[in-house]
Amino acid sequence: MTGLRYVYAVCHPLGAPLQADLPGVAGDPPRLLSHHGLIAVVSHVPERDFAEEPLRRRLEDLDWLTETARAHQQVIDALTAVSTPLPLRLATVFRDDSGVRVMMEEREDDFRRTLDRLSGRVEWGVKVYVESEVQESGPTVAKPASGRDYLMQRRRNAQAHDDTWQRAERFAGRLHTMLSERAEAARLHPPQNAALSKASGQNVLNAAYLVPRAESEEFVEIVDRTKGEEPGMRVELTGPWAAYSFVESAGEGESAAAASGAGSPGEGEKA
Repeated sequence: MTGLRYVYAVCHPLGAPLQADLPGVAGDPPRLLSHHGLIAVVSHVPERDFAEEPLRRRLEDLDWLTETARAHQQVIDALTAVSTPLPLRLATVFRDDSGVRVMMEEREDDFRRTLDRLSGRVEWGVKVYVESEVQESGPTVAKPASGRDYLMQRRRNAQAHDDTWQRAERFAGRLHTMLSERAEAARLHPPQNAALSKASGQNVLNAAYLVPRAESEEFVEIVDRTKGEEPGMRVELTGPWAAYSFVESAGEGESAAAASGAGSPGEGEKA
């Protein structure tokens, strides 16, 4: 089959067959490309969408980008169920199988070290939000009768906000410390932008934890016990994921100029 090669991940040989009927990016089922005992998981994708110039335009098309990212993530999730993949960036593309093998050859030592470090481990994400509207325990506040009452009410509200924020930071800090002790590694990410994430409340902890598969059940139970522990705080757990947060930049694909013969660094983004 002609077309460019879209690379999802690099991994050791799979311990079990990959999920059947997995469509892959551009509807092409993922294939396994072996090189020196490592596996690159690839699909064939059309040049009309994934060559350099059309890809630049496509990455600005939100519907296309969402569909591609979803297909990419489905393959990574299927791989995570049967292996420990080293996921590459979204839209990592090479001209042909030879280009993929050259990349694997150049990064072989890095790939092997990273795969050995991540083997048998998964990533769990934990977020803490301050709820947008914390229920008042007292009676409804009366409308201020004067300018002085209004200013006093504003001061009380500001103090309550500061107290809630400090309480949230203490809670998030304690939770992160406790979970870090239960994980092999941890990463703090910047708080999510509510306008982009569409999540309610204000994000005060956005962290990832690298946990052995065998200890994941206990880790999940620990997180579940913290839910509802602190009034006005919401704890969210996601995963298990491939260890995106613990993979250093590896194997960036060729961009479409390389696919057409010019050669240049690839473009993409983390799913």
